[in-house]
Amino acid sequence: MKTLRKVIPALLLAGIFLFSAAHAQPLESAPPMTLNAPCCLLTEVDTGAVIFEKNADEQRPVASVTKLMTILLVLERIEKGETSLTDPVTVSKTAAAATGSTALLDAGASYPVGDLLRATIVASGNDSATALAEHIAGTEQAFVGLMNEKAAAMGLQNTVYVNCTGLPAHGQHTCARDVAALARAVCAYPLYLENSALWLSQIKHPSGRVTDLTNTNRLVRFYSDCDGLKTGSTAEAKYCLAATAKRNGMRLIAVVLGADTSQRRFDDARAMLDYGFGTYTRTQVINAGDLTGYQLPVTRGARETVNVAVGKGLSMLLRAGQADKLRVELALPESVQAPMSAGTRVGTARVLLDGAVVAELPAVLAEEVRLPGYLEGFLRIRDQWR
Repeated sequence: MKTLRKVIPALLLAGIFLFSAAHAQPLESAPPMTLNAPCCLLTEVDTGAVIFEKNADEQRPVASVTKLMTILLVLERIEKGETSLTDPVTVSKTAAAATGSTALLDAGASYPVGDLLRATIVASGNDSATALAEHIAGTEQAFVGLMNEKAAAMGLQNTVYVNCTGLPAHGQHTCARDVAALARAVCAYPLYLENSALWLSQIKHPSGRVTDLTNTNRLVRFYSDCDGLKTGSTAEAKYCLAATAKRNGMRLIAVVLGADTSQRRFDDARAMLDYGFGTYTRTQVINAGDLTGYQLPVTRGARETVNVAVGKGLSMLLRAGQADKLRVELALPESVQAPMSAGTRVGTARVLLDGAVVAELPAVLAEEVRLPGYLEGFLRIRDQWR
């Protein structure tokens, strides 16, 4: 193998960020502003890049932010066709008796899944969340088992659920990093964002009563482009928030846990989002199939050289001027031998920013490498007579 250096091609459009969000280092070593909350994290949804964090792995209760997992499990089952927005749900006495924030559901009454989902997302209804949990799993505790199974499958290492609402419970906790990962998963569902973007809504009870629903996330109304996610507050958890907004094709999530007051959690999230949108842009560095500008010599082939391309795309968050500091380093063999198919990996394209490797992409053949016609025919005849 030999190493070749080449400037990255012109910046293009969409692609894939190769680093795992769970293991990537934050782009900044510390929050660039003073934050009231003890635990915070700012991340970009599509790349999973963490811009900065503060005590992101500290285990703590998050109150109703817990409902993000309840909501995710319901959304998954709607997507799979295991339930639908119109399916009726009979509210149990247990669900109707839920304390804290509620949608004032009537015990024994039947509500469509869609109404209960909206009440859970917009108004953080503990009664509606419990009713959905019982609808999906039969009992809340059985549903909690599903929540913990999902958390394990997602790699949420600091998360344990005891109930589906986030009401105070011994042993229930998560962390800012896990909340961010969960929020990213929820943002993949347009149905969620359609509901979480609502400032005001209503739920009509079978009795004819109407309950007005007001979004607990004030940023939906008072921060431009905010369309989710979830608030939570108890005496133990203090004031928590996962907030998301999308501008210029880039969606950010700000997680704020344990703020002293409700206003301070919103102030922290606003400051974090402002900084992210004002400092970074989501940039397509390279697309799958882009030519590297290098050709490999071919031995025993119908062509003398073959173009080398990049096998996967790369999208990154970059500050102004950082794009000019990106370089590609190719590690390739001296030559290739026919026959080889287009797309065959022949080496590695390392992407460097300020000299540091930020991603490794497969280097592949851009075209098929065939044997010469006469040689190919001879080898076929030989193979037939073996």
